[in-house]
Amino acid sequence: MYRILELLRRQEGFLSGEDIGRELSITRAAVWKGIKKLREEGYEIEAVTNRGYRLTNPETMYNKRELEQGLKTKTMGQTIYFYEETDTTNNRARELALEGASEGTLVVAEKQTAGRGRRGKVWESPLGTGIWMSLVLRPQIAPTEASVLTLLCGLATAEAIEAETGLSAGIKWPNDILINGKKAVGILTEMDCEMSEVHFVIPGIGINVNTASFPPEIAEIATSLYLECGKTVSRRRLVHRVLERLEEHYETFLRTGGFDAILEDYRKHCITLGKEVHVLGREPFFAEALDITPEGELLVRRADNGKEEVVFSGEVSIRGVI
Repeated sequence: MYRILELLRRQEGFLSGEDIGRELSITRAAVWKGIKKLREEGYEIEAVTNRGYRLTNPETMYNKRELEQGLKTKTMGQTIYFYEETDTTNNRARELALEGASEGTLVVAEKQTAGRGRRGKVWESPLGTGIWMSLVLRPQIAPTEASVLTLLCGLATAEAIEAETGLSAGIKWPNDILINGKKAVGILTEMDCEMSEVHFVIPGIGINVNTASFPPEIAEIATSLYLECGKTVSRRRLVHRVLERLEEHYETFLRTGGFDAILEDYRKHCITLGKEVHVLGREPFFAEALDITPEGELLVRRADNGKEEVVFSGEVSIRGVI
């Protein structure tokens, strides 16, 4: 079946059943059976009498096999678990990590039934439109350093979106990605650790890729790549770009032992800097966002007393944006 797929993938136009059979040394009946199975998996294959078969949607197909094809990484995504539906990919990745899943294991779902964002917010994860994925990372670092991995994921995803679509993707510290002032990507990172040792880190990345519309309650603040660039975006290619960029930044982080080597690229993408922000928490306050520290923290100047302060974590909103 998949040998037929590869022949159709290489052919620009139609390929006759006779030619397929001759190439693979199988009967016409076997060719038809293979075409039928591929269609059942979701591949759109056009059949025209006296011309043969043609694969019509190679770039929109999204499954384990397609994600494996052409991925240029050494570790990230070299093992893939693909689910048609699950509660959250973070939950599946955590289970796999506890069972010993290797570094870079990728979990992808076509639909999440319980997708969640930061601070317990619901993340809409409809069928067949977005990228809902999580990774298993096993960095040999102190737990205090792990928060930087969230920033690495944000930077890698922003760079991947820009490379694939030509859109300008800005990062709202620490990891939300906005396009034209609306949120297109959310990242939720979870960790399993002891006092001085990280067992594993699970970054979950949700990207609104080809969503055509949003519920009224979030339409003013949410967007998709399709809505912003006006065309369908290949989810397969975008996943590949995210994994390739993330692997590069992750290796740099581990090799250099810090965020310094990646910091300037992150600053360039961070739309929070220079803006008036509202820092939420036990005692919310307004401030001006000044810089990102080498540890990935947000340096701000408080509006109430003019003092500089480091924000380690928490929700930060930008005045006039989200």
